[in-house]
Amino acid sequence: MAFDYFVILAEMRTGSNLLESNLNAFDGIECHGELFNTGFINTPGTESYLGVSFAQREADPWSLMMAVRDTKARMPGFRLFHDHDPRIWDHVLHDTACAKIVLTRNPLDSYVSRKIAAATNQWKLGDVKNRRQTQVSFDADEFETHLSRLQSTQIEILNTLQTTGQSAFYIGYDDANDLEVLNGLARWLGLASHIDRLPRALKKQNPEPLDQKLSNPGDVAKALARIDRFDLGRTPNFEVRRGPMLDAAQGGVQTPLLFLPLRGAPETEVIRWMAALDRVTPDALATGFDEGRLHRWRQGQKGQRSFTVLRHPLKRAYDVFTTRIATGEVEPVREHMIRLFGSDPTLARGSLNADRDAFKAYLKFCRASISGQTGLQPWPIWATQAALLDGYAKVISPDLVLREEDLAEDLPHLARRMGHPSPPEWSDEWSDQTTPAARPLSEIRDDEITRLVREAYGRDFDTFGFADL
Repeated sequence: MAFDYFVILAEMRTGSNLLESNLNAFDGIECHGELFNTGFINTPGTESYLGVSFAQREADPWSLMMAVRDTKARMPGFRLFHDHDPRIWDHVLHDTACAKIVLTRNPLDSYVSRKIAAATNQWKLGDVKNRRQTQVSFDADEFETHLSRLQSTQIEILNTLQTTGQSAFYIGYDDANDLEVLNGLARWLGLASHIDRLPRALKKQNPEPLDQKLSNPGDVAKALARIDRFDLGRTPNFEVRRGPMLDAAQGGVQTPLLFLPLRGAPETEVIRWMAALDRVTPDALATGFDEGRLHRWRQGQKGQRSFTVLRHPLKRAYDVFTTRIATGEVEPVREHMIRLFGSDPTLARGSLNADRDAFKAYLKFCRASISGQTGLQPWPIWATQAALLDGYAKVISPDLVLREEDLAEDLPHLARRMGHPSPPEWSDEWSDQTTPAARPLSEIRDDEITRLVREAYGRDFDTFGFADL
């Protein structure tokens, strides 16, 4: 791919000064330093660069970007860190005309190097005789924060490259002085030039072993022992990403209240309560939203608030099973349960054991579907509530996340805050009385069901802190 310019995506103390110096030794490459550092332009103390002042850059960063791209260099570029101008950060990550050079370094080395540089106020070294030395103290909590930020930045870079169909040239700190690697980088940028020797303008500042740089080297091993370097404790999430279910949202007629339902959680009863709040029928509420209509509704509702309601995963799964699955309403699920687990939920009604076994088979199906192990992707009624909320968050995030067991207190309180001194109380009368009678959950729940629902809906348990019923 032909690139118009390049960016070195790096962090402080990863060797970006060294890499810039080496790249500038190539004919046709011109790296312009930290152009979008929030404190200066190009280098510390510089207030104007390429005819663009600091104030002009802050008001219009594209003016400096275009000034760089208009230079005579065949391949101009600059260094960019995660805390530089976010407008430029987002732009270059998505710009396919920009070559991304991702510079990395051992996080512990970069952490210690930064602490030494801050203590000595020496950020570059050109002459060894001017070198300043000191020992610094290792802080475990500070290092974990440093490591977490580095990891999140690298994940953002990688995810953007993947979703936009791009690639990057990854180079480690130890390779920034490797002639073969540097010449390979130049070829990747599309240049025919090469170098036979390094400029050697910059020197490594702290070549000593790590334990000689620290006043408390023994604390490092203790800190690293508690850090899950490989993120082994993370539960992989293979659930399909969802879009916002705006067509399910319900807006008040008089009260500027917006309900964002989660399928399988309280929905019909909340809509009835909202209608009673405005003294209208449920079909009078504002519905049929898309992004445009939602935007217009929100603009016209002064002081509007949005909310959603969570249901315990076990109650939600059982409610969906008894009202939608065991009734045969969702035929694809019935077919999958028969094929995968030999259980036909429509035949379950009868003995206690039959009902229990059918519900267990349904929970196993939910886990398989949510984990991407079946061809039937999770529908909203059995997807995790966390995924449904993530979908809404692409357009709107609820002001309040309520829980079903607290609605008798929370909904009237919310209504009073919205200007209703005597709102309708929440009670079971708002529930759908036409729902087929089912065996109480308490009768069929056992230890295996508790385990299966946690396996299927572990994301909801972790995200919202649900306890076992």
